[in-house]
Amino acid sequence: MKIMFYDTKPYDKIWFQPMGQDMGFQMKFQEVKLNEDTAVLAKNYDAVCIFVNDDAGKNTIRILKELNIHTILLRCAGFNNVDLKAAQEAGIQVLRVPSYSPEAVAEYAMGLILAANRKIHRAYVRTRDFNYNINGLMGIDLVGKTAGVIGTGKIGQMMIDILKGFKMKILAYDPYPIESLEVEYVDLDTLFERADVISLHCPLTKDTRHIINKRSISKMKDGVILVNTSRGALINTSDLIDALIRQKFTGVGLDVYEEEDEYFFEDKSDDIIRDEDLVRLTSFRNVILTSHQAFFTKDAMEAIARVTLENAKAVEEGRELKNIVLP
Repeated sequence: MKIMFYDTKPYDKIWFQPMGQDMGFQMKFQEVKLNEDTAVLAKNYDAVCIFVNDDAGKNTIRILKELNIHTILLRCAGFNNVDLKAAQEAGIQVLRVPSYSPEAVAEYAMGLILAANRKIHRAYVRTRDFNYNINGLMGIDLVGKTAGVIGTGKIGQMMIDILKGFKMKILAYDPYPIESLEVEYVDLDTLFERADVISLHCPLTKDTRHIINKRSISKMKDGVILVNTSRGALINTSDLIDALIRQKFTGVGLDVYEEEDEYFFEDKSDDIIRDEDLVRLTSFRNVILTSHQAFFTKDAMEAIARVTLENAKAVEEGRELKNIVLP
């Protein structure tokens, strides 16, 4: 199988190159993202391997079909950037990495909660300027407070385990509750009303898009901490900014952003940022914004490469496709 990789960085090649060569794949790595203009680069290849901000929409799928591409390999868990119906109609198989390191994402989400609560990011900046004044850096004890976890898949479950270690009361919401999970499931409104800390761990679907909006924010406690390490469009950014202006949140930790495609994973330090919402978010001292790095550990990257290439091998050998994604 010949695989064209899109949106690759040096750290992708560390694991994919040696593993892929050992498995007999021919691979080429492109820095550009997949879209309808760059799809032609996959001519004479069998499969494309893409990441979270590549565009495998209807028009891109049409071009891939014309190029006889038969497989899209997602080196991530989410698949909201792929038109699954168009892919199925084109006869293109879509495979993903459903679980690579739920621990990595959950640990990072807890890190954002701790930093947002105790203002660690602000303390770091102060002390680098030899300012040792702690005024304005007060937080709360998490012990005995209530945490709300939205989404109880593998990452959400790991998050619940971590929160239990902090002796927090835990509420959970998921349309498909897990009976064996020792947690109190509630409806969304109840979670919003009772939680002191809210962490998002659900996929982006038509039902979860903008699950955090003006209405849901209005139901939250004043001084709540909100963290999102899942998908940016779970939050309506304009509504979040309005609430930040009204000082609704003690802190907000975002590892994802609704319109991140153009910016995240890239060095834009010399550019003029034209996304007004992104600029506005970075202006709030109680917002921690990072560049979609919650997954980024050695363990996770190795697992992503291994499972992605195992998916490709299963296609090549005509075996059962355990990680196929269907509409």
